Amino acid sequence: MVLIFLFLSIFGAIFIYTFDEIVTPTVITVADGEMRAKALEILNKTIIDNCLENFKYEDIISMEKDDSGNIAMIKADTLKMNKIACDVALESQQRLKDLGTVGIKMPLGYVFKNNILAYFGPNITVKMQPIGYIETKYLSDFESAGINQTRHKIYVQVKTNIRVIIPMRSNDIEVKNEIPISETIIVGRIPETSINLGLENAGFKIRAEENMSK
Repeated sequence: MVLIFLFLSIFGAIFIYTFDEIVTPTVITVADGEMRAKALEILNKTIIDNCLENFKYEDIISMEKDDSGNIAMIKADTLKMNKIACDVALESQQRLKDLGTVGIKMPLGYVFKNNILAYFGPNITVKMQPIGYIETKYLSDFESAGINQTRHKIYVQVKTNIRVIIPMRSNDIEVKNEIPISETIIVGRIPETSINLGLENAGFKIRAEENMSK
């Protein structure tokens, strides 16, 4: 009996060590990728849902021309942009919290990329906590589109950090993406000094709620 107990103890210790040193790092790597993809999907959908409905270039960006018809000033309504950024951040916060509470399940065979066992084996539950801040900001890009024509693109960028949690281990990762929400062609010469969008003052930042069901 003593030998059996000793054998089982040694076998158990070897199994735990092997699982922790070999299996767990593989699991957390795959879990990071899967949860990042889910979080990016949420951020992208939130940006699109809010900006398609609320961001209209002509309502946000205004242009002033001089007596000769040349563009003298390009300005942005940062109050409206802040409202949209706030909505994106708050909705992203709620959707990420919901995802973290529900989590995702991965068959062990999928973790090891086994084509035969990809959908079989015990499920590993991956949970997630939003951590730090959810930050929404705008990016702007002007590029030539022909003679006296300029293409103006506006992007929304959302950035946050999440904690990916599996049994016995967790890992913090950054999730960030930017999506073009507006593109227009401006006719007329645009002096660099005329651009005063003030996008450094547009955006929204909110602390992510660390809330996960036990």
